[in-house]
Amino acid sequence: MATTSTSDCPERERERWVVDTFVELASILVGDFDLFDLLALLSARCVELLGAAEAGLLLAGDDGALHVVASSSEEMHRLELFEVQRAEGPCLEVYRRGEAVLNEPLAGSTRWPHFSAQATAAGFQIVHAFPLRHEDRAIGVLNVFDHRTAALSPTDAAVTQALADIASFAILQHRAVRHATELSDQLRHALASRVVIEQAKGALAERLGIDVASAFFLLRKYARNRNERIADVALQVVARDLRAEDVLAGAGARRERIPQATRPRDGGTA
Repeated sequence: MATTSTSDCPERERERWVVDTFVELASILVGDFDLFDLLALLSARCVELLGAAEAGLLLAGDDGALHVVASSSEEMHRLELFEVQRAEGPCLEVYRRGEAVLNEPLAGSTRWPHFSAQATAAGFQIVHAFPLRHEDRAIGVLNVFDHRTAALSPTDAAVTQALADIASFAILQHRAVRHATELSDQLRHALASRVVIEQAKGALAERLGIDVASAFFLLRKYARNRNERIADVALQVVARDLRAEDVLAGAGARRERIPQATRPRDGGTA
C-alpha cells in the first residue's frame, strides 16, 4: 500500500485506493490482530486519504476519560495530550455529544480558546473529529488536523467516518472474542504499548544524541523494515537487547543524513 496522499490523485486511482484500504483492513480484522497496530494503521490511512497533516485516535477508559492510543507523529501526540489534559477541544466535544465536528477553523477560534491557540502555534489551520460509535454512545474519537484550510467533501467525511467505525468494530470484536471487559483490556494493552514506546524513544534519543521525534522515526522505520510490531521493537530497546546503532542501521538511516540539529553526538554509543 502506497503511503502518499490520495488527495491530488485522479478519481479512479483514488477510488481504487479506498477499495484497497478497506480490503486491507478487512483482512486484518479476520485474523489475530494487534489493536495498537491497527489503530496506528488507521491513523496513517486517514492522513493518506485526506492529504491531511496529522491524525490520531483516542479511546475511553473504564473511568470514562479519553486516552491517546495512536498518533501519526510526535507533534500530534503532544497536541492530543494537551487536549486531554486541558479537557478542552474537538475530541472532548465529539466524545460527549457523539456527533462529528467537521471543517472547524482554528485561527482565532473561541470555541476551544486554549486548545485552538496550541494547535495554531503548531501550524494547524483546521480540525475534523469523528466519533468511534457503539449503539448510541461514543467509545473514542478520531482526530484529523490539517495545515491547509480546505474543507472536507461530504464523500471524504463519509469515508473517514467509515474508518472510525472500523476502529469501533475492531475494539468491540476483541471484546466479544474474549468474553470479558475487552475494551478495558485492549485499552490497557494499547496504553502499555505506548508507555514502552515512549521509554524507547527517550532511550534512543539519549544514546544517539537526537531529539525524540527523530528517535520515533528511527524506531518506526526499523519496525516496518523488519515487519515487526513497533511495541516489540521498543521493548527490545528498553531492555537493551537491541542496540541503538543497530536501530539506526536497520532503519536504513545514516548519521550524515540525520538533520544537523538532531545528529548523534560524537562518541555516542548504544
